[in-house]
Amino acid sequence: MTTAPVRLPEHLIHPFAPAGRANPHPAYRWLRANDPVHYDAASRLWLVTAHGDCATVLRDPRFSAAQGQRERARDDALPPSMLTTDPPDHHRLRAPGALLLGPAAVRSLSAGLLEDVDALLDRLPVGGRVDAVAEIGRPLATAVYARLFGLPAGESKRFEALARAASVNLDPMVPPARAALGRSAAGALTHYLDGHASSVVGRTDVPLAALAADDRLSRAEMLGILSLAVIGGWQPLAEFIGNALHLLLPDRAAVSSLAGADEDLARLAVDELLRLEAPIPFTARVTTDRVELGGGVLPAGARVLAVLTAANRDPSVFTDPDELRLDRSPNPHLGFGGGPHFCLAAPLVRQTAALLLPRLVRRFPALRGPDGVPDWDQCLVPRRLRALPIELGGSA
Repeated sequence: MTTAPVRLPEHLIHPFAPAGRANPHPAYRWLRANDPVHYDAASRLWLVTAHGDCATVLRDPRFSAAQGQRERARDDALPPSMLTTDPPDHHRLRAPGALLLGPAAVRSLSAGLLEDVDALLDRLPVGGRVDAVAEIGRPLATAVYARLFGLPAGESKRFEALARAASVNLDPMVPPARAALGRSAAGALTHYLDGHASSVVGRTDVPLAALAADDRLSRAEMLGILSLAVIGGWQPLAEFIGNALHLLLPDRAAVSSLAGADEDLARLAVDELLRLEAPIPFTARVTTDRVELGGGVLPAGARVLAVLTAANRDPSVFTDPDELRLDRSPNPHLGFGGGPHFCLAAPLVRQTAALLLPRLVRRFPALRGPDGVPDWDQCLVPRRLRALPIELGGSA
């Protein structure tokens, strides 16, 4: 006897439907409570929404990341990188990747990142109105990558244009016309990075130089890691700033707490903001065998999405899961993924956001966000706001 597939109640909008993308949380909340390992007939994907089950998907070797790219509703292959490989190839690529994005590389940039944050804040108009996405998040992400890659000052705008155009490749369900533009942009970005990597060889102050000189990698593998670092890192870092301020600014007690935060509380705050609205809301895998999870059974060959944004609000793990608690600890969120594929750029995101956010609210204590419904973009990945107009008020 076969069991009929579970369907969302009629009052809930499918989280992938255009009308459901602005607020997918009610649908994910229902799935997590009623069918945490859910076969979605519309996308032909298994949606895993409970925290414990998502953690298993991320860590269990029976879930293949290399095969997971088959989930993408696209016919283009992704370049060789940590994202598209399983161990042992994944480990072979990840070790050199740490030369670019690992903790030691981030520590080497810490003084420069602080300079970049202060320079960005100095440019903001006191008493003015800015778009936090376009005028804070994107310039900050570009400055960070300029440090990582050793970009000359005049190259920042060109790099940002290439990064923005190529970042469409993050969305696995982008329409065909935009997917074609994304492929072309990714090729242009790779060509640019190839030439630039050659120009920094021998420098000791640029993390890219160490990666480019690593003889454990072929040139194609090195460029695959670089492309992933940009496509999978620049845009999510840029968009996270808008997401974070959208969550933070309505909560004046949280703003006040962050203004007085030390480094430890600032990092806790970044993790909490990521927990609630991470730019990467899910990750894809394919099962290589039958797998029993706490919430259900997956057959071999199942195309699986670990819905990280649903796992991050699981009430069995997080007290008051929909509330912002800047000092939440422990905070085992999955906003950076987990297991072998834990986001290599996590130290960079944590460091950069923990530098920016407290300084921003200290510099502009009257900072206010917009009233009304947030303007979420229709893309699935990254989860981002189209714009976030904020009133800066006077400086402190």
